[in-house]
Amino acid sequence: MKCSIEEITTLAVRALKRAGASRAMAQATAQALVAAEMEGLTGHGLSRVPLYCQHLREGRADGKAKPKLVKKKGATCLVDANGGLAFLASALAVKEAVKRAQRYGVAFAGVTNSHHFGAAAYHLAPVAQAGLVGLAFTNSPSAINAWGGKKAFFGTNPIAAIFPRHHGGPIVVDLSLTEVVRGKIMIYAREGKSIPLGWAVDKDGNPTTDPKAALTGAAFSFENDSYFEPGNKPRIGHAILALDPGALAGADAYFARLEVMISKMLADEGVRLPGTRRQQAAAKARAEGIDISDALLSELRQLARSKR
Repeated sequence: MKCSIEEITTLAVRALKRAGASRAMAQATAQALVAAEMEGLTGHGLSRVPLYCQHLREGRADGKAKPKLVKKKGATCLVDANGGLAFLASALAVKEAVKRAQRYGVAFAGVTNSHHFGAAAYHLAPVAQAGLVGLAFTNSPSAINAWGGKKAFFGTNPIAAIFPRHHGGPIVVDLSLTEVVRGKIMIYAREGKSIPLGWAVDKDGNPTTDPKAALTGAAFSFENDSYFEPGNKPRIGHAILALDPGALAGADAYFARLEVMISKMLADEGVRLPGTRRQQAAAKARAEGIDISDALLSELRQLARSKR
């Protein structure tokens, strides 16, 4: 079903508030999830609202938590999310990273005691808007086996980078250290669909097309329980690295050399710049609205009405 951005954002905010999130936390979270949905990143989009609501109700995330800057030294700082959803804490870390990079030329901001932070590149938009190069990192509960192993050991641990341009949208790179992002497997499980062979293994380390077997096989890690099963507070960590091109070869040189590289890339027919597809999808969503399944829309409406 087609929904307007305003309509679906309001619905997500209401659902998160009903589950126990503060207004600020609900708004920051809803905006991030809707932005991911607009860009076609459905695994980090509105499908996460029911999961976040569940974590708020179960106490795995503190809806009233306020992030706090707890350490700072020169170009580095640490933000404590205090067990809340990730987006307010990540925004504070990005703000601090931008401020410090503008002063020192480079900055590193860490976030501790946090939660799933969605599409990694989302957090870097303010970095590029400030004319800085940005990198974002996060760890996650164990979800994938070591090569040749059968037990979940590594997290999917997404990495993102953003490179501002004078003209046109920034270059955006966003990837997960797996064959496929885990959120996409979650969507297949929700919809009762089989996943392609090669995406995941089951609890015995055998290739599987059953999305539920893939999630169950990665249910627990030695530090953090899976997002998708009952368990402890995730205590996830994130990091933002910001660099000022002006502190190195200079901003003019950076922007000029980047455009030279881009023009050479685009001279090869068929090349698509990283981030272009996302930007086009978001523009279409702003003009036409967002497509959302009837089942998910019904669930969001129910969550928006339900009492904690």
